[in-house]
Amino acid sequence: AAAPAPLLALALALRTLNCFLVQTSFVPDEYWQSLEVAHRMVIHNYGYLTWEWTSSLRGYSYPLIFASMYKALQLLAKDNVQLLIWVPRLAQAMLAAFADVKLYSLVLHLENSETAKFVFFCQLCSWFTWYSCTRTLTNTMETILTIFALSYYPIKGYKMGNSCKYLALVALAIVVRPTAVIPWMPLVFSHFLQEQRKADLILQKCIPVGLVTVGTSLIIDRVFFGEWVLVQLNFLKFNVLQNLATFYGSHPWHWYFTQGLPVVLGPHLPFFIHGCALAPRRYHIFLLAVIWTVLVYSTLNHKEFRFIYPVLPFCMIFCGYSLKHLKAWKKSAASFLLLSNLLPALYTGLVHQRGTLDVMSHIQQLCNNPHQSQAFVFILMPCHSTPFYSHVHCPLKMRFLQCPPDLTGNDSYVDEADVFYSNPLGWLNKEFYNDTLLPSHLIFFSVLEQEISPFLALRGYEKTATVFHTHVPQGRVGSHIYIYRRKTEMNH
Repeated sequence: AAAPAPLLALALALRTLNCFLVQTSFVPDEYWQSLEVAHRMVIHNYGYLTWEWTSSLRGYSYPLIFASMYKALQLLAKDNVQLLIWVPRLAQAMLAAFADVKLYSLVLHLENSETAKFVFFCQLCSWFTWYSCTRTLTNTMETILTIFALSYYPIKGYKMGNSCKYLALVALAIVVRPTAVIPWMPLVFSHFLQEQRKADLILQKCIPVGLVTVGTSLIIDRVFFGEWVLVQLNFLKFNVLQNLATFYGSHPWHWYFTQGLPVVLGPHLPFFIHGCALAPRRYHIFLLAVIWTVLVYSTLNHKEFRFIYPVLPFCMIFCGYSLKHLKAWKKSAASFLLLSNLLPALYTGLVHQRGTLDVMSHIQQLCNNPHQSQAFVFILMPCHSTPFYSHVHCPLKMRFLQCPPDLTGNDSYVDEADVFYSNPLGWLNKEFYNDTLLPSHLIFFSVLEQEISPFLALRGYEKTATVFHTHVPQGRVGSHIYIYRRKTEMNH
């Protein structure tokens, strides 16, 4: 009883639409850890590598997927900037659609077609899945691989279980993002406990699968780093042992319980709680995976919504289970879920934080300008606010404010972005003491305009574009983005 073809067609159509209805930025990693790196892999030294790459914290296996798409486009002479932006996103959307259907067939084999349809429905109308599943984030790939692995996981009474397949997919997810090990710990351990032939499982399945995946990822990294590197170990050292991720902000221990999970689940929350209360015992392992993951992440200071995205599909199984048992209320509950998720999905996908992507089309136009060689774009924003060469695809001179964490243990360390924001006007005057050094274009959030206006007036800059970004400006992030061009630049 495989998933019917119309279901796959529906998922593919919906995720393609999903892909084009998400035009906002979420977090910098979406570009800086995938597309930017891929761009550099294909077009030599024409793409920026962040400090994570110079410190070998990230592996090349994931960007390699996009690099091969870029290479194919290049060979077909179709590597225009729009295709470079949308092809990876569409590929991610296709994978997400297959994952949706995998989730359906998992529940179909465990329960019945009615429950499976409700789980599928919950998965499709989850606003956070809609917001994240077509993005080129490692968290997205980790979630997709987790669903694929789950569909082969041996649960009692499940005929489709396949130890080799699920372990290989879990290993792949760990290569993409080492944190994938967290949700799978209780699941693998539970499988180990109920397995009769424990030695066989370890010697014939776990070890070979582990060696093949880690070996492949080691070789890929050897090719691109030019030396042998075990990135997973570096990642662990940085994030857990040195706890340097707190550089990017820290949250109270309860954040995932009070904000993280409720926001990610959104309107599904009451159905999730109801489903947890109803679900039969064999589903407790899924619930354990969710609670365990949230608990482990709660011990780390740096917290983000996307970190718990991989347990969202587990939650959808409980939500679907809840809907199925809502006898008379089924229809109204389903309508409520659909409508209440639609608004946040469309708002976060089309409106909130779209300026940093829209501004890239203004930068792309400079590539067609005869004065392109004289153009110099300086992005005066919190670092990595916008994508970079992967969204420009021409050798334009560009610069942004740097913000690597301090890897030397210097207590008085302040990154370039912080130095700039402590005194923007003074910083600009000191940095550009000579007119020949001045950028042709400055791009910054509206909140900065008043403070640096003396510099703009004195150096002959004029505003050429205003781009909407968000209705909820915070701190250094303004509601609009301004593009200023230096008048003298284009007149000679």
